[in-house]
Amino acid sequence: MRTPGGSGGWWGRKSTPGKVETYTRSSFHLFAVVEVAAVGLPLFAQVRPNLAGWMTAVVVVHALLCSATASRALDWTRDRRAQPVRLLWALGTLTVLLPVAALVLQEQGPGGDDLRTATSTVFVGVLGFGVGTLTLGVRGRRHVLAVVAGAVGGALVVQLSLGVAAPAALGTAVAVLFSAGGLAFTAAFSVWLLDAVYELDEARETRARLAVAEERLRFGRDLHDVMGRNLSVIALKSELAVQLARRGRAEAVEQMIEVQRIARESQREVREVVRGYREADLRLELAGAQGVLAAAGIDCEVTGDAAGLPVEVQSALGWVVREATTNVLRHGDAGRCVVGVRVAEGRVVLTVENDGAKVVGGGDVGAGDDGGGGGKGGSGLVGLRERLTAVGGELEAGAVDGDRFRVVATVPLVGAAGTGGSAS
Repeated sequence: MRTPGGSGGWWGRKSTPGKVETYTRSSFHLFAVVEVAAVGLPLFAQVRPNLAGWMTAVVVVHALLCSATASRALDWTRDRRAQPVRLLWALGTLTVLLPVAALVLQEQGPGGDDLRTATSTVFVGVLGFGVGTLTLGVRGRRHVLAVVAGAVGGALVVQLSLGVAAPAALGTAVAVLFSAGGLAFTAAFSVWLLDAVYELDEARETRARLAVAEERLRFGRDLHDVMGRNLSVIALKSELAVQLARRGRAEAVEQMIEVQRIARESQREVREVVRGYREADLRLELAGAQGVLAAAGIDCEVTGDAAGLPVEVQSALGWVVREATTNVLRHGDAGRCVVGVRVAEGRVVLTVENDGAKVVGGGDVGAGDDGGGGGKGGSGLVGLRERLTAVGGELEAGAVDGDRFRVVATVPLVGAAGTGGSAS
């Protein structure tokens, strides 16, 4: 079954770290809007229109430069591009020049409380937003503190050098400390949170890979048990047949016939191991899936009871549980998975549903995974359909309700009409 390409929409197709990154980037772009709204637009109510227009235009340029620098700096924090040194220098220069120009205008302009309020707003606002954005482009607590301290100290020195009264200069410096320090803390915390989310996601993927590797090791041990035992017997009987043949004993033929039988039996057992036709206990597979998903940080709930089902049904459904578990680990961004088994109306229905639906390559989720088997004998959805068809079963798989992926396997209980009622 083909999953819809647009399942979940633009936001739903993003991973959890991708959503956090999008939210972080949007927040810093929103800061540019806040700067224009809080610093630029009030100027029209404080000074004459011509002057307010020029000052607002300059604030808009500064806000746009902050937005561009924040975007490039976030890419740098994720190691996707080089540090935006030129943008940082440009933003730093503009962040210094605008407050100084506002201060000069305040001291040498026509005067008035409205002009003083307007220039003070520009002075504190531009320094706050500029310094907060600049801290995105540096690493380390000391560098962040140095940028903030430099802005506060510079604000105090420049005001005193231009003749601003000490109490007023100190008050403005404190305002710069709170605005710049607050935005710098926000920037540093946002980067830390984004890095933490990506690291947790990488750790989750590592645990998932380890869980899959553990399952492969279990398969390898099963194969080793089968081949190791039989090859040892073949080696011993072959050596005995050689000794008997050298002595001219007729028993050598019987030993080689036994070797041939064991070799054929080994071939059959290996095929059963590889293709999953060995007798399987569905309850053990359900418990194993629950343990593997729990190790990967996914909450797994198993409902129903597999007791009393025919061996061939348990074997087929056991492979469905294995493949569905692998798909949850590899292809989704699931936080919860529910596995249910129920027997009703002469058939067994196995349902595996998780909340991390994700389209892989625009096609069936897991359809291309053959678990190393490849071709017809693969363990992807195609291989599962073949196994279920062998016992008269059916398989359905696809996204439901936009953000969930469901696999449903149905197997009839031929000749097992007396097998329990509903087990869910």
